[in-house]
Amino acid sequence: MASAALGHPWPSPRGPGKFAVALVQMAMGTNPRENLEKGVDRVREAARGGAQVVCLPELFRTRYFCQTEETAFFDLAEPLPGPTTDALSAAARDAGVVVIAPVFERRAPGVCHNSAAVIDADGAIAGIYRKMHIPDDPGYYEKFYFTPGDLGFRAFETRVGSIGTLICWDQWYPEGARLTTLAGASILFYPTAIGWHPREKQEHGERQRDAWHTVQRGHAIANGVYVAAVNRVGHEIPAGGGEGIEFWGSSFLCGPQGEILTGASADREEILFAEIDLARIEEVRRNWPFLRDRRIDAYGGITSRVLDDEAWGKGR
Repeated sequence: MASAALGHPWPSPRGPGKFAVALVQMAMGTNPRENLEKGVDRVREAARGGAQVVCLPELFRTRYFCQTEETAFFDLAEPLPGPTTDALSAAARDAGVVVIAPVFERRAPGVCHNSAAVIDADGAIAGIYRKMHIPDDPGYYEKFYFTPGDLGFRAFETRVGSIGTLICWDQWYPEGARLTTLAGASILFYPTAIGWHPREKQEHGERQRDAWHTVQRGHAIANGVYVAAVNRVGHEIPAGGGEGIEFWGSSFLCGPQGEILTGASADREEILFAEIDLARIEEVRRNWPFLRDRRIDAYGGITSRVLDDEAWGKGR
């Protein structure tokens, strides 16, 4: 397993107002227990490298089962707290790191969420985020499995400060990034499972991945925050056959002007390290005061599906 960094992992704690994060880019096997053990090992490895916050990819305990609609896959869901958070809470506590732990959450019979538990450095669960935007596209049949989130967009107080997490499809929506920033988050983590349909890769692949990078860098710029996307790698083919999905890796972290601080390959397992500097957020927002200049009195229409004449009249 290769580790990558802009610079190197740090052997000592950061100075005031700074903290180190690690993004774990993984390939998933067919055994959920082994995937969990691998995730725990990566958290420990990242902590040894100096990380104070570690983020794992979306649904990291399993292959991406949403490529097909199979009721048997509901057996993969687990409660919160549950086996995944128990194992990662122990790792977080032992290593003294904050962990973002994606989970296929079983809330009640027939009610499941695509969730992320934010585990503080003492092993306690600081909060839960439930994926708000649920896709339904070829190979990404998530509406079959996941109830839309109902906890809203939140920031979570941790040992390093206030952080936010959203999940994958959420990364295309500026509203979620904005609201999480307004809640106080200094960094937005996006655990992710995104890739190419092999038949599309040659013609559309670079354009698709570039759009993915660009929209998230835009969130960083528009909100003056750090943004981290944490993807999986590997070509996963469903048991029933088919082309599958080639997950494109390319995890990255960018600063509050959209500058790329560290990035991963498209096809290798890696741990990325980078530093978050809260003073940098302050500096950027003083010079690019987008939050100051928002016209909150003029945005009433944002809650409408489209601005037809009636909605426009209400939103003016």
